[in-house]
Amino acid sequence: KAYFDVEWTYHSNAIEGSTLTLRETEVILHDGLTVGGKTLREHLDAVNHKHAIDFVEALAREAEPFTEHNLRQIHALVLKGVDDEEAGRYRRGNVRISGSEFSPPDPVAVPGRMRDFAIWLNGEAKSLSAVERAALAHFRLVDIHPFADGNGRTARLLMNLILIQQGYPPAIVRREERLAYYAALDDAHGGNTEPFLLMMAEAVVRSLDIFLAA
Repeated sequence: KAYFDVEWTYHSNAIEGSTLTLRETEVILHDGLTVGGKTLREHLDAVNHKHAIDFVEALAREAEPFTEHNLRQIHALVLKGVDDEEAGRYRRGNVRISGSEFSPPDPVAVPGRMRDFAIWLNGEAKSLSAVERAALAHFRLVDIHPFADGNGRTARLLMNLILIQQGYPPAIVRREERLAYYAALDDAHGGNTEPFLLMMAEAVVRSLDIFLAA
């Protein structure tokens, strides 16, 4: 668990631009120390992500159906102390995704889209394999982009909540895959989810290999 906590936190934050190294992330999470020359935001992002993982793992043990309330709780942990105004709240303004052609829906549409998302995830999506359901939930949440910030990290946490519930280790999208990850998301926004599903399946296999070798 400690290995996956550090890897998951490091890579998920690095994808979003954190400059912490894997070792620095480990020092923050295991030793509770701050790292010289790094911003408070980067420190908080690491600590918050670990708290969000702990919450996700507790939810996975309860095996309850997905709720929007739980998702907002995950998001509130991700942004705690970083943006308390937006933490756990659906966005009230438009957002742009840098480097992407995709425009997320108008904020007025977000509550309805999220209701539909919850219905889909607890209903129709149950007929899918665990990996496909988790990956599509990740994509669909990014597609709605319900929050002002922290959408990617929250979507990856949700994906892993679903995987962990089904007995899988967390799938980790790696920092060095960042461009391919965004390209696969762009394809999915355009209607072709295959590259994204394949990429997430490969991440699951990678984690299973590590998990089984331990």
